[in-house]
Amino acid sequence: MHIPSVFPFSRQNRRRQRSERLGRVAELIAAAFLMLKGYRVLARRARTPYGELDLIVVRGRRLAFIEVKYRSTLESASKSVGPVQAARMARAAEHWAWEHSAYRGHRFGLDALYIAPWHLPRHLIDGLQPL
Repeated sequence: MHIPSVFPFSRQNRRRQRSERLGRVAELIAAAFLMLKGYRVLARRARTPYGELDLIVVRGRRLAFIEVKYRSTLESASKSVGPVQAARMARAAEHWAWEHSAYRGHRFGLDALYIAPWHLPRHLIDGLQPL
């Protein structure tokens, strides 16, 4: 019988902290990559009642909501975002845009940015399709 550990240094807690750190690093890499492509980062880890948006960026009249995924391969990263998560992102993006009226005239996009070790990041413009 396995009893969950309540100690702060349990294996599960360390794994969660490592994942959190890797996620933050991946988001920094993604932000730098997008800035090199001419995007301006408006927000990182934007919280809404519908969930968190990893990155919100703008270039010209295009406002993009980016889901950043770090995995061991680009293929596994691309398989880690499905239509249910894209639908959650769409609701969160609508809420964010409603609160920031300056961007209401922009064209919106739900993008994905995949990161894997020893590979350039892969940015899929309008790569997420909600249900």
